[in-house]
Amino acid sequence: MLSTLALAASAQDVYRISNGKMKVTVLKQGGAISSITLDTDPLHRNPLWEPKGNTFGASLGHFLCVDGFGGVSKEEQAAGYPFHGEAFLQVFSGETTESAMRLTTNLPLAQETVSRHLTLLSGRPVLEVDTTLTSLLSFDRPVQWAEHATVGSPFLEPGGTVIDMRAVKAKTRTYGAPAAGLPHRLPSGQEFVWPLAPSVRGGRLDMRLTPEEPNSGDHTTSLMDPAREWAWVTALNTKQHLMIGYLFRHEEFPWIQSWENYPMSGQLARGLEFSTQPFDVPRRQVVTENSLFGAPTYRWLPAKSSITARFYVFVTKVPEDWLKVDDVEFENGQITVRSGTASVKL
Repeated sequence: MLSTLALAASAQDVYRISNGKMKVTVLKQGGAISSITLDTDPLHRNPLWEPKGNTFGASLGHFLCVDGFGGVSKEEQAAGYPFHGEAFLQVFSGETTESAMRLTTNLPLAQETVSRHLTLLSGRPVLEVDTTLTSLLSFDRPVQWAEHATVGSPFLEPGGTVIDMRAVKAKTRTYGAPAAGLPHRLPSGQEFVWPLAPSVRGGRLDMRLTPEEPNSGDHTTSLMDPAREWAWVTALNTKQHLMIGYLFRHEEFPWIQSWENYPMSGQLARGLEFSTQPFDVPRRQVVTENSLFGAPTYRWLPAKSSITARFYVFVTKVPEDWLKVDDVEFENGQITVRSGTASVKL
């Protein structure tokens, strides 16, 4: 039986689950996954982003953007519709067992409900997340949905952390007029083949790598391989020999957005944001553009109906000689991560 947890008023209150292999902490506000740690790691290192001075006063890590991802139109703004949608601002009520939780919330402006079921798989450092989005409206609508997974320092280390994925096409974000902030190392609105992106200084940059001397802010999108049912992305710290990875269905989330925030302070963050759209822009722009590289830029949510999505998160130690991930396979519920001829099964 699931036992109902009482909600406290503070947004810093959390739910926690564990399975003897891994511990997961989830914020009640926003349902954000704020921490994932291995029981076998004596340092209890959390790969997820822990930003300073954020509105929750705690880790954001991996938060849900629905129904909305990015900016809003002037009319939506006037109506009070928030950047990145409502979900991350709402308090999620919850039921929990030792290794699973079921969270729900309402989105009053979007007239939708969200249900999220998180389960730590028995005896494995793997978290399964199933989400259902339900419309309360009587007409079909285009949906914006992103899983804003973000890794950060100290796991995200200059010259030490590499990002791998199976992507077929990529593009840099189209930037507006220059503004104060971190300089770009990538040109505006340029297509490229992952992982080698054009540099504003000429030549190519390997987008897998975290710069050894950080001082930049950029944003790219990558289309996942449509030949694969399950897409994947990993972040591997080659010095800590620690890796976090995600598996998700291509038909649910065709895109990964790599948001890079690399200040000279060394407090780095990088998004591994798998989403329904290539960039976090207003809904009107997403619908008008309709597609990129022949792939859709939004999902449909039918009238008075529900749509679902599933993804997996895994954290593991890897052999000391691993410098990259070549593939992640998912078959009969088994996750196999490969680097060269070596592999780790989860």
